[in-house]
Amino acid sequence: MSGISKMHYAKLAGRSFLFFAALFMYITNPAQLELPLMGHIAKMPVLMSLIWIVFVIEMALRFFPSRFESMGCQKQFRRNFIPTKIEKIKLDSKKSTAAVVFAWIILNGIIGALYFADIIDKGILLLISLFYSVCDMICILFFCPFQTWFMKNKCCTTCRIYNWDFAMMFTPFIFIPDYYTWSLLFMALALLVVWEIYVHKYPERFSEKTNGAIHCANCREKLCHHKKQLRHFHKVNKGIMTVYKE
Repeated sequence: MSGISKMHYAKLAGRSFLFFAALFMYITNPAQLELPLMGHIAKMPVLMSLIWIVFVIEMALRFFPSRFESMGCQKQFRRNFIPTKIEKIKLDSKKSTAAVVFAWIILNGIIGALYFADIIDKGILLLISLFYSVCDMICILFFCPFQTWFMKNKCCTTCRIYNWDFAMMFTPFIFIPDYYTWSLLFMALALLVVWEIYVHKYPERFSEKTNGAIHCANCREKLCHHKKQLRHFHKVNKGIMTVYKE
């Protein structure tokens, strides 16, 4: 298992802890998930402060080149660009990205409708965002519906929408106008805007045809190998169970 894989497992564990801690608090003491009034930051519950700090740090690090991050969210930087024989590329991903945006709007539009109909509350919106954060790691480590059903990209390293993750994660916060929620949302949107500027200004950095840094031969993460091993393990065990039943 590569170092990047281990880091993602650590993130999965950390985000799962935050989600289940918030879920436990919502069930036992929902008042602890209430957002304090503007100017009363000192009254912020410990868990809420921890959630905010963790994700602010994660997002802040994404704005800069890092050896400890996945190449999927680092390929936009010039230091990670290795030119190939093909100099120019036109990314053919408008339909795929539009489909992702449409599906995400529909899903979160339903969630917003449930909120405004008083079927769910702010605590549930927070839990949904934390659940999204866990799903983000599941997409990287196990199965990604966006990769399989929409983008059709080979792996996370070549993913066109890799840095959309935080903006998608905090989408439910649109419905909660508060400095706590909107500070996370605006930072996530800033990360998304910067990413899209790079995509349109330097498309050659986002394709393995023009950027040798994201070729399989130069990959140090081996996340696709990890997923293939898991699929093979599932297939073998499914076959064993079928034989056993017969």
